[in-house]
Parts: sequence; structure tokens; C-alpha cells
Amino acid sequence: MRKRMISNGPQGTLPTDAHWLNLESLAQVELASEDSVHPAESALIPGGSGWRAAEPGKQIIRLLFDQPQRITRISLVFEEYERERTQEFVLLWSSDGGQSYQEVVRQQYHFSPPGTVREIENYIVALDGLTTLELSILPEISGGAACASIAQLRLR
Repeated sequence: MRKRMISNGPQGTLPTDAHWLNLESLAQVELASEDSVHPAESALIPGGSGWRAAEPGKQIIRLLFDQPQRITRISLVFEEYERERTQEFVLLWSSDGGQSYQEVVRQQYHFSPPGTVREIENYIVALDGLTTLELSILPEISGGAACASIAQLRLR
């Protein structure tokens, strides 16, 4: 009989064998703001502590690629350990250097610490010729004083 072991780990986790793009060498990052303790690269590199905005309200992280890319998977991880809130994010992509955008996904998620503190989103996509990827985060749709953050942003 042929056997193969499977993981009993928590659902929604990222595969450890994924070959993610090295975003540091492939793209430039544009930001609306960032906390100096949690810079953008902390969400884009393995083992980073995640990005956090320096001020409350809607924030944008834009990746500008040096060369057009073919992207087949997007992984986002959001975490909130301090306050209950409902967040909305919008992920857009462009193949013409940001002159026009197409929506990949728009989603809301409710954080309710200490129980619900993490949201993992994995998207299978076919983005050929991607030159710009934009992530817009509205950290609290009710307009509160929450700061946007993202624990991980990975592409392949």
C-alpha cells in the first residue's frame, strides 16, 4: 500500500515550501506612511515582523516592479491583537505602470481579540505583465483611530 503523510496543522496556514518572489530585489515600495519600528520590508521578507502605519486611517502600499512579472499566487496575512475592529482591504494590479488598475479582491474582516486575531488570505491568480500591485487598507471601516498593518505580503 502506498502512503503519504498529511499535516494535521491548522487550516489556512502558509505552505512552508512555497517559492515566493524576492520582492526586495524586484520592486520598489511606495507608502502613505510607516512606523519606523515596523517598516514595509518587514512584511515583504521572510521572518519579518510586519508593516504598520505611523498614523490612523486609510493607507496604501504600492509595489512598483522593475520588470513586468507573471504572478500566480498572492498571500496576505493580517493580525490584530489589541482592539476589536472591522478592516477592509482592496488589492489592485496594473500592467501599464499604474496608469490603470484592475481589482483582484476587496474584502472585509472582523478582528475580535483575543479570539480572532489573524486573517490569512491566499489567492490563485493569473496576472501576466504585472508592473504595479497596490494594497489599500482601511483599518477600521467605522472611522476609528486604528492604524493599518499587515504581517505578511507574499507573491509568486
